[in-house]
Amino acid sequence: MAKTKYRFVCQSCGYVTAKWLGRCPECGAWDTFAEEAEVSAKPSKSYLLVGSEKVKPRTIASVAQVKVERLATGIREFDRVLGGGIVPGSLVLLGGTPGIGKSTILLDAGLRFGQRGVKVLYVSGEESEEQTAMRAVRLGGANAGSNLLIMTATDLDAILTQANAVQPQLLIIDSIQTMYNPELQTAAGSVGQVRECTAKLLQFAKTTGIAVLVIGHVTKDGNIAGPRLLEHMVDVVLQFEGDRSYAFRVLRALKNRFGSTEESGIFSMEAGGLAEVANPAGLFLEDRDGEAAGSMIGACMEGNRPIMVEFQALVAKTPYGMPRRTAVGFDYNRVNMLLAILERRLGLDFGMYDAYVNVVGGMRITEPAADLAVAAALVSSYRNRAIPKGVICFGEVGLTGEVRRVSAPERRILDGLNLGFHKFIIPDSSLKIPDTRAQIIKVKTLEQALQALFER
Repeated sequence: MAKTKYRFVCQSCGYVTAKWLGRCPECGAWDTFAEEAEVSAKPSKSYLLVGSEKVKPRTIASVAQVKVERLATGIREFDRVLGGGIVPGSLVLLGGTPGIGKSTILLDAGLRFGQRGVKVLYVSGEESEEQTAMRAVRLGGANAGSNLLIMTATDLDAILTQANAVQPQLLIIDSIQTMYNPELQTAAGSVGQVRECTAKLLQFAKTTGIAVLVIGHVTKDGNIAGPRLLEHMVDVVLQFEGDRSYAFRVLRALKNRFGSTEESGIFSMEAGGLAEVANPAGLFLEDRDGEAAGSMIGACMEGNRPIMVEFQALVAKTPYGMPRRTAVGFDYNRVNMLLAILERRLGLDFGMYDAYVNVVGGMRITEPAADLAVAAALVSSYRNRAIPKGVICFGEVGLTGEVRRVSAPERRILDGLNLGFHKFIIPDSSLKIPDTRAQIIKVKTLEQALQALFER
């Protein structure tokens, strides 16, 4: 009998070594190596054989004549991110932190499909069938009839056997970290199991034409757990973002072979599940009676839709030798960059002051167009002067102090007008806006923008 060989595999990136290492040389993670038996996998059942005929190449002209109809989930925000719906035969990966709403939105989609006569198989490796049914009742859609089938299993071979027998149009796996392939002698959730189970699901989806939706957990760093190869194998990678302390959730497409990655969907977590937010333009604005120093409204793009976001800053004298810089919902490095620009180009001294920046509502803004709003909030707090109400600004700030152009200025201004704003500080660019209600001030430098903001 041959002696069993063992190896050590990094559970973060999949790097393999013959001995245990404290730090992975590939991804740099500490204490992530686990011992696994090195065994050759048995030949698995191949889904590449359709009957007795092997798959043959076809011309692109003959394939292009076949019209592919997407499966619309009925959740408009979800369909927007997917590019119009789920493509048959695709493999979609949905990631997010625990409790963010991954299982809720997929079960809600399954219930809506079932009510429209689309057969769905929902497989959970984390909840019993009774628990899944309780959540379906809470979502108010337990009347899906015989079109929504639920199942609790973790053996992937058994799941695919049932899927072949049932022939659903949609297969939902919750979650990929709980699935295991019996051909591998490793624990469920390990790098090898996640990789092989995903490969089997991909092969199953492409050969049967059944769309597969997979839920994936994320690590504490916000990355989907398992090797990065997992994101390359699937067709679509979606990620839920948001703070559990707030009700709002943002669904983004990190990868989409069938649509744009610029779209995003915004949801609100309610007692009956996730509710769509169709018009999120003024969602994150707070009503205040008076003006407050250190607050500025910026027009940011969330996907292809403008959102008005309140940026708050606090500049306070530091009791320590080195000032602190803190950013919540905004890039910490960009805050440091903006402070350096304000010091160098405008002569403001932040060397003895702590600086705190916060995005109201738990949103995370990564767009460079928010630079001008953050800089204005910092200067407002530094000078202890409030910016007048009804003012919006947006623009990217360069290292030389210039205000650079951003995309879709007309849409930002029109949405701001609908919310009652009347003054807009924007980069110098050509606009096509017939509405004359807006007072639009075009600026080329950060100094000009601040002068326009603080004038009464």
